[in-house]
Amino acid sequence: MQTTKQDNAASGARYPRIGSMSLEEFRAHLTALAPEMPCDAEILPRDRSPLAEPLEVGQLRAGNRWCVQPMEGWDGTEDGGPGELTFRRWRHFGESGAKLIWGCEAVAVRSDGRANPNQLLIAPGTLAGLEKLRAALLEAHAARFGSGSTRDLVIGLQLTHSGRFSRPRRKDLPEPRAAFRHPILDARSGVASDAQVLTDLELEGIIADFVSAAVRARDLGFDFVDVKHCHGYLLHELLGAHTRAGRYGGSFENRTRALREIAAGIRRDAPGLEVAVRVSLFDLVPFRPDPARSRGRDLGPGIPEDFSRYLPYRYGFGVDREDPTRIDLAEGRRFLALLEELGVRLVNVSGGSPYYNPHIQRPALYPPCDGYAPPEDPIAGVARHLLAAREVKRERPRLAVVGSALSYLQDYLPHVAQALVRDGWMDFAGIGRMVLAYWDMPADALERGAIDRKRVCRTFSDCTTAPRNGLPSGCYPLDKGYAALPEGERLRALKKSS
Repeated sequence: MQTTKQDNAASGARYPRIGSMSLEEFRAHLTALAPEMPCDAEILPRDRSPLAEPLEVGQLRAGNRWCVQPMEGWDGTEDGGPGELTFRRWRHFGESGAKLIWGCEAVAVRSDGRANPNQLLIAPGTLAGLEKLRAALLEAHAARFGSGSTRDLVIGLQLTHSGRFSRPRRKDLPEPRAAFRHPILDARSGVASDAQVLTDLELEGIIADFVSAAVRARDLGFDFVDVKHCHGYLLHELLGAHTRAGRYGGSFENRTRALREIAAGIRRDAPGLEVAVRVSLFDLVPFRPDPARSRGRDLGPGIPEDFSRYLPYRYGFGVDREDPTRIDLAEGRRFLALLEELGVRLVNVSGGSPYYNPHIQRPALYPPCDGYAPPEDPIAGVARHLLAAREVKRERPRLAVVGSALSYLQDYLPHVAQALVRDGWMDFAGIGRMVLAYWDMPADALERGAIDRKRVCRTFSDCTTAPRNGLPSGCYPLDKGYAALPEGERLRALKKSS
């Protein structure tokens, strides 16, 4: 896959807004930036759409090729159970029309690994609530699509430990448990001492918690668990633990030991449960706003942190050691081969982290409050994700691959998604932020061959800015339910005063 350095010289440019483009203009823009990416001339209805085709994955059968990505709401109870907004969001997942629900949202396997004090937790005291959540999703799907429609609906649960990004007790109190000392991220995430780096013994306990959580998920009726390896959280960070000593660091074998032990434990204790992995297959050095180009409320474009003192760069996974502004998929290929060896059939391809390079993880035109202006046309970020997914599918055709970063395509997401699936770039089109704004886009695309442009996510990033300020995540601009909340008024006031 061809990759290029970040073009910071052009980062001050105003990138064209997709919402103002005609289909012809969008296709021309896409061809100019990512000539390999296909885009169909129309949204095909169910009887002709590649997105309507079923797919069997192991023992599972998904009725179409739409996938809802995990979307956290920061709206659970303090003990890790679901709240009212959590139920509302999961019902929307059921009404979406997608037949693969990837994990619904990240659920912590232990309390000290929660990313915020309102994150869901899978523990004895929360099982009844999680069971009701799954039932609510199924009921919503059946109510919208018919009583027999749930037979080919596949629902998973994403299991996680937040590692260096843990904030289990207060949203403003980092309590990081890192995989290794990082010369750039330690200061950002609050890692101030070696005592905040997990020991091998502590990691063994967390691995056991992942296995126990998977058993509980199976008993609740979930079809699979996602052992989360993306976005800077613990298991993803372990993949890049080149400088860590002991059994879980250094060599590739050691850095993937946690995954192998979790997979073995699940096979032993929860036989028949499918194991999936969402992985940041590539990464870059952390970015920050360019201070020379920031003006008041306008964040400067993202620039890489100074890494010159840390070459060769040994602090990430899928990063070029000699130039960490470039991706390197060499170890990612080894990781995918390992997944096949472990019997993992479902793979969700992502990249980067929302905490330190959000333009890589989640291409957007408008940055969140703690981010930076895009240093590239976000279409380039979408292409980076999709080209990686295509490479995975080409090299590992037996894997069922979910592609990410499609939401930025906005009005033309269905046009591109159906072309990508038909042309074999991926098996499922994954949508995340879009589901918060326009949860039933898949249903509209398949049933009507058209979508409602007024409900399309425009990547305003309020769904990230809100939780960064201690508020639930949701689409405040387009979802009237969130806009009417007191938190909606608080968010609007925060944005005006920032």
